[in-house]
Amino acid sequence: MPKSKSVSYSRTTITELMIPSYANFGGKIHGGILLSLMDKVAYACASKHAGTYVVTVSVDGVNFLQPIEVGELLSLHASVNHVGRSSMVIGIRVVSENVKTGEQKHTNTSYFTMVAKDETTGKPTEVPELELESKDDIRRCLEAVRRKQLKENYKDDFDNKISELQLEENLHLLEKERIVINL
Repeated sequence: MPKSKSVSYSRTTITELMIPSYANFGGKIHGGILLSLMDKVAYACASKHAGTYVVTVSVDGVNFLQPIEVGELLSLHASVNHVGRSSMVIGIRVVSENVKTGEQKHTNTSYFTMVAKDETTGKPTEVPELELESKDDIRRCLEAVRRKQLKENYKDDFDNKISELQLEENLHLLEKERIVINL
């Protein structure tokens, strides 16, 4: 295994035509189809960098910015933004294109954390270091580090708040919610 691989080495794009069987009841492409395609491009990108089998361990920030129409071409652009010992953060940008007009729209950005697995033992295995080749690569890597810090801080803070939560003392938090309590 090489000591390092460049971001460009594993950069991956998958383009697929959005067909009627992908549509939801509203006539737009179903979110589950999009998530499946994003997982596929994340796998292709991460396994190319790792040189081995990988699994998805988390997905951050799936926001559906604009609807995707049947008949549009959907391009999913993935790159390794950060690596740990066995993990990789894969940034994915999704763009749809109306083939008749050529109009393109950014529909999603998301971050998948993938972990490389040893094919014999199934245990996490080390991945090559990441060679950053441009200012965009450096920015994406720094953003991934910052997202990781914020995620860890949120988890610690949330866990502490949950352990302190007293039911009777906090019922007022539910007053403006659309719920009914039937005890």
